[in-house]
Amino acid sequence: MDWQIARGLVGYDEAVAAMADRAARIRAGTAAELVWLLEHPPLYTAGTSADPADLLAPDRFPVHASGRGGQFTYHGPGQRVAYVMLDLERRRRDLRLYITCLEQWIILALARFGVAGERRAGRVGIWVVRRGGAEHKIAAIGVRVRRWVTMHGLAINVAPDLEHFSGIVPCGIADKGVTSLADLGIAAGMAELDRALEASFDEAFAPLSPMLNHSAASVVSDPGSR
Repeated sequence: MDWQIARGLVGYDEAVAAMADRAARIRAGTAAELVWLLEHPPLYTAGTSADPADLLAPDRFPVHASGRGGQFTYHGPGQRVAYVMLDLERRRRDLRLYITCLEQWIILALARFGVAGERRAGRVGIWVVRRGGAEHKIAAIGVRVRRWVTMHGLAINVAPDLEHFSGIVPCGIADKGVTSLADLGIAAGMAELDRALEASFDEAFAPLSPMLNHSAASVVSDPGSR
């Protein structure tokens, strides 16, 4: 397993091309699995289920069609994107379990900052409950699998400009807000979050450990974005 942290902003098309190349080499057995941590310049991505009506400001930032599941998502500076390339053929061919592990990874990392990230049935991403009961999204998940090698992954809001989310209906959910560690009053930077993600990875992905003897596979052809 390799870990890489990109310096500077990485263009979206460049990142997708690099992911595809790495995924192909993982499948060929010539490269190790990879967690790639990076930031993008401001942009919107449209997943395979994106509704054009949810793109409220089409001329604001570049819009990229994405092969991942899900709807519209914002990426930009101050948001930690983690692209995860794992070999589910070697680990376990269970896409729902993989998405559950991604969710747990975010929850465990946020807990290190005293943030209670929560799942919500029927809603994508990881959520926090604000004072007064309002629920705001702090992390998005969108995945793609090619020949059982995973691509794309998750995005956690550290300190992005939250107003940039107003150009879309994030993940198709119009009646909920978005938040970040900075918005919650937590003065943590990318380096601190990166350390939390690395420290939480093994625990979160233990159910997919290649050392376990898995006897069955669950095949999910279109996981969408969670």
